[in-house]
Amino acid sequence: MKAIHTNNAPAAIGPYSQAIEVNGFVFASGQIPINPATGNFVEGGITEQTTQAITNAQNILKEAGTDLSHVIKTTVYLADMSDFAAMNEVYAKFFTEPYPARSAVAVKELPKGALVEVEVLAAK
Repeated sequence: MKAIHTNNAPAAIGPYSQAIEVNGFVFASGQIPINPATGNFVEGGITEQTTQAITNAQNILKEAGTDLSHVIKTTVYLADMSDFAAMNEVYAKFFTEPYPARSAVAVKELPKGALVEVEVLAAK
């Protein structure tokens, strides 16, 4: 088991790792739309926040030696299900066929008031 860390994604804000690599798989923690250069949320709404959250996950996977094309499963958490279509439009720009399996759920709230959080599981 190996912890993965990159400065190109937000640092963990609690007792967890950005990702863990084990047995040829990378389990990334959920990513919220924090710009790692500023430590703040990106400006804008669900489109900008989804872009940043997936970019953060992409940077973690790069550090682990893999990429979005090797993602097997994603989980997308939304603060409001009415943002689903806009999130999905951005999501489709990052992933290609065969698309990863995915769950998308609305939750009561997300860390720091984020509109979206994206979690990925990838193969190496």
